[in-house]
Amino acid sequence: MKRLALALTFFLCAPLALLAQQAAPIIPFDSVPNALKLPPNMYLGEASGVAVNSKGHIFVFSRGNSTGPAYGAAAAQLLEFDRDGNYIREIGHNLYAWSFAHTVRIDKDDNIWATDKGSDMVIEFNPQGRVLMVFGRKQEAADEKTGPLGHPHPPLPPIDGMFRQVTDVTWDPAGDIFISDGYINSRVAKYDKNGRWIKSFGEPGTGPGQFNTPHSIASDNEGNIYVADRGNARIQVFNSDGKFLRQFKINEPFDYAHTLPAIGNKPGPNATGTMSPGAPWALCITPGPHQVLYASDAFPGRIYKMSLDGKVLGMFGESGKQLKQFGWVHEIACPSENVLYVAELLNWRVQKLILHPKP
Repeated sequence: MKRLALALTFFLCAPLALLAQQAAPIIPFDSVPNALKLPPNMYLGEASGVAVNSKGHIFVFSRGNSTGPAYGAAAAQLLEFDRDGNYIREIGHNLYAWSFAHTVRIDKDDNIWATDKGSDMVIEFNPQGRVLMVFGRKQEAADEKTGPLGHPHPPLPPIDGMFRQVTDVTWDPAGDIFISDGYINSRVAKYDKNGRWIKSFGEPGTGPGQFNTPHSIASDNEGNIYVADRGNARIQVFNSDGKFLRQFKINEPFDYAHTLPAIGNKPGPNATGTMSPGAPWALCITPGPHQVLYASDAFPGRIYKMSLDGKVLGMFGESGKQLKQFGWVHEIACPSENVLYVAELLNWRVQKLILHPKP
């Protein structure tokens, strides 16, 4: 009798176990052709950032308008389009901070924030395009030591208020500012809403609360901070005081044998780090009250829809050059759960995506 009960338990639980091992559902979606309408003789470079304000206007931070040699060129241009994709204006033309575009974000007051990896600066503009606050400082042109930043191991100690290859910015409900700092310091800097330095948390490493290239950052309605710890192929979550809460990884199956990368050699089946499957390049959390998280990877080149506790609810896309394919999605804007804008480095474009999730 006992054996019969055990057998019945196994057969009843087996379908649940099999279900748990299945991949997340594929979300059908469309890409809107010619979503952005550039004027004659204006071009996007690598589209590193995209954001949407409360009016539906689209902001693109592009490594365009490049000047100078191939190495060390100034490559940053901030453009605004209306909700239909019609070009409006360039913001911050020839701004002192422009060097190498990384991301753009819009806060609750429609202020525009740009992070520039090349100048190690974050700039806040008001909706009219005037500079409000400046964070960080770029190297002086007159300094004989000015040049590419070194990557010593261990890295040099970080300096309050200074960044080394900054990557992104977000805010909690109180208006406090969180800046991911970035390729070298591997930490998160926290300021209050008036721009006063408070603290930083995190350091290079692989343990909880440590980072290897915190590449993107987002916050939820509760003030929790989500960090795309790209080099460690995980997303870490902290409270607004920098206390580590949890971490999760994206580990969804795909057809490795028939999948090609967007560029470069195919990562090995057991690859780790930036090019590993599920390594988060970009994060976006939708407006409330029901929030979901979107994340992208470079290989196999998908976008993942997730709950805030890390469960993958669905996924879509692949590497490539055509519409509905992606070449290194570097930033995601998610003004609603089923409308996304994605900025791609390799394809020099922004795609507007309309999702059609099944019930």
